[in-house]
Amino acid sequence: EVQLVESGGGLVQAGGSLRLSCIASGFTFDAYAISWFRQAPGKERDWVSCISSSDGSTYYEDSMKGRFTISRDNAKNTVYLQMNSLKPEDTAVYSCAASPVGCNYGELAYDYWGQGTQVTVSS
Repeated sequence: EVQLVESGGGLVQAGGSLRLSCIASGFTFDAYAISWFRQAPGKERDWVSCISSSDGSTYYEDSMKGRFTISRDNAKNTVYLQMNSLKPEDTAVYSCAASPVGCNYGELAYDYWGQGTQVTVSS
């Protein structure tokens, strides 16, 4: 069974930090690029960040760059998203997704998706 399971979400005040984890199973984790996406109620899903499977290159949406850091530990089949200086507008369900072709090919490139973890940032 292919699974991507997110954890680490919760309630935090503006300016605080959270570290999300995405634990994968059932597929060749180190052959896939992994992205984080987020979706707030009534809004479209937005791409947040990606880390490649090959050289570990990282990519960020402009508004997150400098605040968020993506990393991966292939030995643990885990990708992390360290989120600092959180803002109320960061409130969303955060999901991880796996792509066999790389980071920057659009949402349709992602074969597997997790169900998400809720992040709520109070003002």
